[in-house]
Amino acid sequence: MPRSPFSSLYPLVRRQLFRMDAEEAHHLTLRLLGAAGRAGIARALAPHVPDAPRTVMGLTFRNPVGLAAGLDKDGACIDGIAALGFGFIEVGTVTPRAQPGNPRPRIFRLPEAQALINRMGFNNAGVDQFVKNVQAARYTGVLGLNIGKNADTPIERAAEDYLYCLERVYPFASYVTVNISSPNTKNLRQLQDTNELDALLSALKSKQQRLADLHGKLVPLALKIAPDLDDEQIKSIAGTLLRHRFEGVIATNTTLSRTAIAGLPHAEESGGLSGMPVRDASTGVIRKLYAEVGTTVPIIGVGGISSGADAQAKLAAGAALVQLYTGFIYRGPALIAECVQAIASNRSAS
Repeated sequence: MPRSPFSSLYPLVRRQLFRMDAEEAHHLTLRLLGAAGRAGIARALAPHVPDAPRTVMGLTFRNPVGLAAGLDKDGACIDGIAALGFGFIEVGTVTPRAQPGNPRPRIFRLPEAQALINRMGFNNAGVDQFVKNVQAARYTGVLGLNIGKNADTPIERAAEDYLYCLERVYPFASYVTVNISSPNTKNLRQLQDTNELDALLSALKSKQQRLADLHGKLVPLALKIAPDLDDEQIKSIAGTLLRHRFEGVIATNTTLSRTAIAGLPHAEESGGLSGMPVRDASTGVIRKLYAEVGTTVPIIGVGGISSGADAQAKLAAGAALVQLYTGFIYRGPALIAECVQAIASNRSAS
């Protein structure tokens, strides 16, 4: 597959970015992507990614490799990101009201492990600005909009925030992700418990049906879960997804475990760990989920994908699609093409 000029340059670009504060580098990258998207030059810099269509959740994806939520929290750089060759894009997490997130510093690089720790805390400009940004984008591919709750909303009223966001983003989404698994909002993961999850999914599905009637289209809902779940929790979540006929599940978010990075600089920082150290835990959750839900609830696999082989391993475990985040930061756009090629090659061989 031909390499783009930017694929060769990316290691040099990354070296400069990694000399900066991690969050400042993040914001600079977004500004550059946004500018490249507006100027129409991002596609010329990105590697060619062949089409490898796949239909999941009733949606047709250009290829099975997407961008995970978290990079573009406000949906402000969709066109620049789209030009890099992703088969789909997920933006957010967005909350009803704007909030600053947790105090800085809140992103830490662990290059020895090709990992990041973040405790951003759903920093975003609020759902009204988010919707304006999404509407301004020219991108026409599959777009996932990821919703959460405000930090100061009591956990017993969390459903109100999710329902409010769902109503606001519904007309503009290809699918909506319900994020209940970030470790950086107090008590949020409590929503994964059986009774609370059952009540939340029931309310969301009821709202989805009303919105489908109103807008004349059914927008699929996907639930994003944590890697730090035991077998019984996975079975319980799977049963709840099946019972409420949720259209998808994203496995997984970041981990609280530090076993794989013990002794490294920043290893003791609080927050969610992403990248290579979460790869096997994420794949394990996918495998166990698939054993429970099969193809009835499609799985989007995310966590520790740093090569085409990693992406293919997620599909072998039961995922229908994959998403990149930390691996993309370390490897750059070349990783997208590599993952698409690996998945396509394996599919052809089988």
